[in-house]
Amino acid sequence: MQLFTIGVNHTTAPIAIRENVAFNNESLPHALEDLTRHNVSEVAILSTCNRTEIYVQSIRPETVIDWLANYHKLEAQQLMPYTYTLSSHEAVKHAFRVASGLDSMVLGEAQILGQFKQSVKIAQDVGTLGTMLHKLFQRTFEVAKEVRTNTDIGGSSISMAAAAVKLAQRIFGDLSAQSVLFIGAGEMIELCADHFAAQKPKKITVANRTLERGEQLAEKIRSQGLNMQAILLNDLPERFHEFDIVITSTASQLPMVGLGMVERAIKLRKHRPMFMVDLAVPRDIEPEVSALDDVFLYTVDDLAQVVSEGIGNRQEAAVNAELIVNARVEHFMQWLKQREAVPTIKALRDQIDAVRQAELEKALKLLQKGESADKVLEVLSNALTNKFLHGPSHALNNSNGDAHAHLEHLVKQLFQLKD
Repeated sequence: MQLFTIGVNHTTAPIAIRENVAFNNESLPHALEDLTRHNVSEVAILSTCNRTEIYVQSIRPETVIDWLANYHKLEAQQLMPYTYTLSSHEAVKHAFRVASGLDSMVLGEAQILGQFKQSVKIAQDVGTLGTMLHKLFQRTFEVAKEVRTNTDIGGSSISMAAAAVKLAQRIFGDLSAQSVLFIGAGEMIELCADHFAAQKPKKITVANRTLERGEQLAEKIRSQGLNMQAILLNDLPERFHEFDIVITSTASQLPMVGLGMVERAIKLRKHRPMFMVDLAVPRDIEPEVSALDDVFLYTVDDLAQVVSEGIGNRQEAAVNAELIVNARVEHFMQWLKQREAVPTIKALRDQIDAVRQAELEKALKLLQKGESADKVLEVLSNALTNKFLHGPSHALNNSNGDAHAHLEHLVKQLFQLKD
């Protein structure tokens, strides 16, 4: 069994691929349990809008890729060009970089760490973490904290929420005359709501599957002195035309906003433009909507150019962060090597203990026969010495050439002999 990371992310796969292999938190437990039936001993799955990654202890990573494709009813050949497989050292380094925000679309963004921790907690609750992955993730979160504490990697990052505001301002200018709709009420929508609320738009509405969760978000915005209304997702078809700006981020596996709904809204709006940002993976808005006149639709991938602005300010912090990551990877690999030696050490101890027990029993029998303690101790010590040294002595006597020189060096090292 070896440590692997198998995945797709925003640098290797377009959103059309990523949304087809995404998991939500509700589906993760079943997926984890299902994957453990495919010759893996430990597994955790990280799935966000920018990546789906499987951290696994397995013999063959190809098995995991086949499982991922089959689970999502895809052909493995469709997926292979977009996947990456990292093993051992590279897998550890990748985990550290992801949690530290060094592999994100927004360099240094902090949200990924919370998402990573949530994914690990789900795997822990399901029972698919073992000693290796538990240690890996423990170190991963320690490294991420060290990077945040000792560098300014997140100090000047532009979040997805801030990028969405910037794009909206490019289209509408001042947002104080616009009506804003948020679909969903999760962490990303809450972050977006804070950013848009700061622009004091004319009206803010949140549509959610449950009114209670929507009201919680609305109350938070109302506490800032702004008016925000909560509605149900079922109300969207009748209300959709009211909004100039639509931001959506749900965990739905199917689109929440279809082409027909948007076409009706545009007609009712007499072709006044609508600005939409779909932050969900899988997408909440049908891709065909982007072809409509008077609609400006952006996905998470479309925000890449905006969030990359100001990246120069974070390059020095990123260099320092990479130094921390590299050092901590070496520490973890040392632990991993020590762990790999455990079975050998245990076998050695078991064998030596068996010899000790056998010789001890012989010594006790001699004492019972009336032999003197001094003589028994002499016999016992000689027997133990001969038994313990037989293996190394036999190996040295029966080796030659380079093998003998190498073995002699190892024996001197193991028994701390001076030249």
